[in-house]
Amino acid sequence: MRLKNYLSAKIHNATVTRSDLHYVGSITIDKTLLELTGMEKNERVLVVNNTSGSRLETYIIEGDADSGAIEMNGAAAHLIHPGDEVIIMAFTLADKVFEPTTILVNEENQFVRYLNEKPSSLIENC
Repeated sequence: MRLKNYLSAKIHNATVTRSDLHYVGSITIDKTLLELTGMEKNERVLVVNNTSGSRLETYIIEGDADSGAIEMNGAAAHLIHPGDEVIIMAFTLADKVFEPTTILVNEENQFVRYLNEKPSSLIENC
């Protein structure tokens, strides 16, 4: 069996709500968004900044549910700032390709829809 690293979950187009250079490094993510994606506290994630193009790896701290919190902490605050748009991705080792859980959020980091579900117009025609 050969294990590969596959995308397991993604939060797309989140807006950074806060950054704190003096906080011990990590990213704080709204608990509701974690539950929707299956991401967990202390899990390693890749954060891609759509605003500046920077990328970094860190780990998750669970934020309050329905708070909309997407907060960059520690050294990451040098690269990602409040108002920046980011994509947050988690990966897992697996022996075969599978469909990740991907969600789209609005400007307040509230769930809009799953990105990997069929649009209703396609479902009606199946």
